[in-house]
Amino acid sequence: MLMQTLFLCTLLLPLCASAAYNVSYDTRSLIIDGHRKLLISAAIHYPRSVPAMWPGLVQLAKEGGADAIETYVFWNGHELSPDNYYFGGRYDLIKFCKIVQQAGMYLILRIGPFVAAEWNFGGVPVWLHYVPGTVFRTDNEPFKFYMKKFMTLIVDMMKKEKLFASQGGPIILAQVENEYGYYESAYGEGGKRYTIWAANMSVSQNTGVPWIMCQQYDPPDTIIDTCNSFYCDHFKPISPNKPKIWTENWPGWFKTFGASNPHRPPEDVAFAVARFFQKGGSLQNYYMYHGGTNFGRTSGGPFITTSYDYDAPIDEYGLARNPKWGHLKELHRSIKLCEQALLNGQSNLLSFGPSQEADVYEDPSGGCAAFISNMDDVNGKTVVFRNTSYYLPAWSVSILPDCKNVVFNTAKVGSQTSVVEMIPTHLHPSTTSPNKDLKGLQWDVFEEKPGIWGAADFTKNGFVDHINTTKDTTDYLWYTASLFVDKTEELFKSGRSPMLVVESKGHAMHVFINQKLQASESGNGTVPPFNFSSPISLKAGENEIALLSMTVGLQNAGSFYEWVGAGPTSVKIVGIKNGTVDLSTSKWTYKIGLQGEHFKIYDADHSNSINWVSTSTPPTQQPLTWYKAVVDSPPGQDPIGLDMVHMGKGQAWLNGNEIGRYWSRKASRHEKCVQKCDYRGKFMPDKCNTDCREPTQRWYHVPRSWFKQSGNVLVIFEEKGGDPNKIQFSARKVSSICAHVSEDHPSLDYEKSDQKKKASVKLKCPMNTKISAVKFASFGDPVGSCGSYAVGECHDPSSISRVEKVCLNKNECEVEVVRRGEKELCPNVQVKRLAVEVGCV
Repeated sequence: MLMQTLFLCTLLLPLCASAAYNVSYDTRSLIIDGHRKLLISAAIHYPRSVPAMWPGLVQLAKEGGADAIETYVFWNGHELSPDNYYFGGRYDLIKFCKIVQQAGMYLILRIGPFVAAEWNFGGVPVWLHYVPGTVFRTDNEPFKFYMKKFMTLIVDMMKKEKLFASQGGPIILAQVENEYGYYESAYGEGGKRYTIWAANMSVSQNTGVPWIMCQQYDPPDTIIDTCNSFYCDHFKPISPNKPKIWTENWPGWFKTFGASNPHRPPEDVAFAVARFFQKGGSLQNYYMYHGGTNFGRTSGGPFITTSYDYDAPIDEYGLARNPKWGHLKELHRSIKLCEQALLNGQSNLLSFGPSQEADVYEDPSGGCAAFISNMDDVNGKTVVFRNTSYYLPAWSVSILPDCKNVVFNTAKVGSQTSVVEMIPTHLHPSTTSPNKDLKGLQWDVFEEKPGIWGAADFTKNGFVDHINTTKDTTDYLWYTASLFVDKTEELFKSGRSPMLVVESKGHAMHVFINQKLQASESGNGTVPPFNFSSPISLKAGENEIALLSMTVGLQNAGSFYEWVGAGPTSVKIVGIKNGTVDLSTSKWTYKIGLQGEHFKIYDADHSNSINWVSTSTPPTQQPLTWYKAVVDSPPGQDPIGLDMVHMGKGQAWLNGNEIGRYWSRKASRHEKCVQKCDYRGKFMPDKCNTDCREPTQRWYHVPRSWFKQSGNVLVIFEEKGGDPNKIQFSARKVSSICAHVSEDHPSLDYEKSDQKKKASVKLKCPMNTKISAVKFASFGDPVGSCGSYAVGECHDPSSISRVEKVCLNKNECEVEVVRRGEKELCPNVQVKRLAVEVGCV
């Protein structure tokens, strides 16, 4: 152990010794203490997980081959109002930075402070929009004043804790602004002046580390411009003196409520990374490596889900997503074998055909590394390189760290696949519950009154903008009006229902007529505004029309995005008074938020501020209802999700912590989903989607650190109706692991890079579990995929016993892909494979 620690400190001496070290750059790479560095970085956003998870996430990223952690700084999570700062809990930035440092890793700090990131309002505080004269992200004095003030605050905090590399800390790069090149032209000359100002302001902070701007097409010479995309192999910085840096490699994509679930195949992610380094890249960052959770009301979009899983190598709950995590780990190890040649050698491009090429790097010391790629997205090809034939599957890159032996091919996945399940467990009444003597789970219920509760906030003829009125202090705004209908109206004689016709800027709405929910509608992540018409029931006399307008996260990017509004713009009733009644200019009475929100009844310290009604049979399918239960912590230590598939739409809390928005909105049946994704060819977010016609999100992450052993207060606010009896916790477990490897799978002894090694199946169960059973094993030509393997025409009958002998009751094991015995198995099968599935308990 001592030798391992000394070795680590030798590799990362500046971090271990806490001595100042220099970070500079040339055209090839960052130069750290005089040495060029090839770096793999992993994005982990500190407020999208919890402090108890940070050490494990950082360590898992390091085990996956990352050298650095990258994070944004989330301005609106820190400056809650002018000069009112918060750096506690999930927003303890200093603690997060020090955890990275303690792991012996570098840190890339993207201060922004505009971040986009599918985060509410792009990370900029909503209050800043209401500072008179403010226009975001242009040559505007109020915006620049507050931006510089916050940037300086963060830099000074880092300096005080000696966290910059120039002080011996982990921070080797800092970023100002974010993807401004997409929008700069919309701001005219003010945009150009702002870019120069932002660059000069950040550099003047004297951090001692380089500054970057991503997707910036006219960066000042003091800034390194970088690439954000699914592929950045063809990217070149504006200046030939700058290194080629990829700040955002998207290994998946985000989700929006009402859409299907996007996935990016590990083969394609690996292909993109290998191509980037093949073409002279030196620093690559996965955005995201762990996506995490948009707790509370932090998601943007609008319509971004509470889950920000991103199909990342580490899933939302903190588990390695295999085979993606493992495949990329092997990729990183292979690329690192080429580091010396890539950063110090001369490159030579060889063409083998219209879509096949090799980049060969030879350094003065005699080292040689080659990347051979096949960009044909249909067919595999065989090429001859240095008198040796190499087969390249379609859309793949082979890595040869010695220009001879293939140690990795991006299309050949040999790492294990994890089968992850959500195991349900009923809500168990807590032993500390006030109703502990009663059998079964007891619920406390509070029903909101549709429309105005308490005193109205104000009355106005016509509509106000939703966001300008709430200033995002809540998702909810009540619009109420009164309509008199004479008893002689034709509708009472004909039985025909009048139609309510609504136009809204977004995002969603529930319509209550005389205290009854009669319609609901919403926009979507592509088009937030919506129009709808719905039949309604009216009575003779006065009718109360109460519209509950809702936001689902604020706009997080775009030119002048802070001016995008929400809420109704037109309300008409067709089929009364011999035609149409337009209520758009009528007198409307407004109320901001919900009564339960006002009294903070989701917080244990305030939960008794209203009168709850206790019951063992809570109402179901009832709108505007708060539910509260006191429950025990789910057994075990597995990560926990709250299963809300039987609820409608609303928000949830545990012990006062905001779990977030939930919405069992289903993906459209018109979307295209796939059973199996073809990794070949360029990826787009709609290429490999799953879960059409299913709720976009079913489970909502509840961090283990939020639970007490007992006495946990779960609070749900349901907007439109659901069944709280069916709410469950679910434990996220790796139930099985699989691997499927061929005899010719690229393999090398990484300790002795010139020594070939037989291909093998490597299996590893989660920590504190063991391989309990071999569910399937076949050496020959097995068919199917993990969870549905089957024996093919060629099969070694001793396969299962071989695997059992090596693996049973072990946490991890390795089985060579070779048959033991004198007689050759299936001579007609040229390349045999070993497929294995085992259970973990």
